Amino acid sequence: MDARRKRLIYRATHCGMKENDVLLGRFALAKLAEMPDDEADQFENLMNHSDNDLYNWITGREPTPDIVDSPVLRKIKEFNGTL
Repeated sequence: MDARRKRLIYRATHCGMKENDVLLGRFALAKLAEMPDDEADQFENLMNHSDNDLYNWITGREPTPDIVDSPVLRKIKEFNGTL
């Protein structure tokens, strides 16, 4: 696995919120190694948003803004059973 994906896995498993560590970290550990570069880009862009926003979008507490909605975010929701 390349250094970028290892860094993304670390970020996903060490978020500011423990809940996001579970939601994002489990997904990253399971899927990021085989993810194409364009999807890794989408995942990295998601990681730049606030923990509260990510949590609310993934769990469906708030609607996902169109600018953030992506195939990767939908895969994260599906992986966690929130889609």
